Amino acid sequence: MTTERPFVIAHRGASAYRPEHTLEGYALAIEQGADAIEPDLVVTRDGVLICRHENEIGGTTDVAQHPEFAGRRTRKRIDAEDVEGWFAEDFTLTEIRTLRARERLPALRPDSASHDGRYGIPTFAEVIELAAKAPRPVAIYPETKHPTYFEHEGRHLDGTPIAQSLSALLVAELVRSGFTDPARVYIQSFELANLIELRLRLLPQAGIDARLMQLFGDIGGAAPASAPFALPYDLRRHAARGDDFDALYPGLRERLPQVGGKPVTYADLAAPPVLAWMRERYAFGIAPWKDNLLMRARDAEGRVALTGAASPLPALAHAAGLKVHTYTLRAEEPFLVRDEHGATLSMEQELQRLLDAGIDGYFIDFPDRGATARKSRSP
Repeated sequence: MTTERPFVIAHRGASAYRPEHTLEGYALAIEQGADAIEPDLVVTRDGVLICRHENEIGGTTDVAQHPEFAGRRTRKRIDAEDVEGWFAEDFTLTEIRTLRARERLPALRPDSASHDGRYGIPTFAEVIELAAKAPRPVAIYPETKHPTYFEHEGRHLDGTPIAQSLSALLVAELVRSGFTDPARVYIQSFELANLIELRLRLLPQAGIDARLMQLFGDIGGAAPASAPFALPYDLRRHAARGDDFDALYPGLRERLPQVGGKPVTYADLAAPPVLAWMRERYAFGIAPWKDNLLMRARDAEGRVALTGAASPLPALAHAAGLKVHTYTLRAEEPFLVRDEHGATLSMEQELQRLLDAGIDGYFIDFPDRGATARKSRSP
């Protein structure tokens, strides 16, 4: 793997150019110079990991055009939010194979949308095989999506529990494939408990290792304090149930006494004692939202703009021994930000500011431009 700083992570593949989470998008990202490809993982009815950003698949596949599946549209409660659509866990892999990927942002990415209907929905096994056959070493960077929902809360359309551990399925696939170089496997999650279980039980039992990355939601107050993006769902659920926090999160209460009482936010997890606990217990690094790393404020016209100040979080994480990878760099106008003088920054200009703030890597929808930005910064 490259030792260059920074680490370029192809967010859901080359998702500015091809529909996200497709083998063709991942392959293009590798061709464009990405160090890692990022598959988000959900599970089918028959227990196979597939690559979708969410288990609701109506927005990224043509399932709505399949009359045979019309009766599977439903409403489910996922991480305390109601979601309506079609859900991966209600389809077998054979049925998933009949679907085709669609561009999630067609108005912003018409070139990518021109590929709608061409590509299938890949399994995690197929993504591993693609990375293993790449002409140079490439890492995989899977995210377990809604692990508490899939293992403890979610139900199939017929009411039976899903009861699938995404982490256990992930580890089993790594072992089966032989893709076990720790430097080429990063596992990320917005929840904590599944990462801790990976470090303490699942990975040691399998005799393998991986670099575990703690994703952070909002730590800057952009999301309401009760919103899912501000609160790790597993901590919220276990607190509501009165579960044994000391067994689930060994040592955390010593660093964060409110655990099990007052709700724990991602902002609480950004405190130096907690960052040190993460490094000691399970984490290789953290992955915060980029909007929390460059300080923002509303200008005189009410528009959000950068203040010129940077968050101390990267330095605090580094002091704890953690790497920092931020998400997500996008180049389309709606995703761009104004600087402190009101001028719109390009994606590359924002990226340079993030690099100056101390990040070690970044998730990006444009892997080619991300690789170029790294080269331009290299000594």
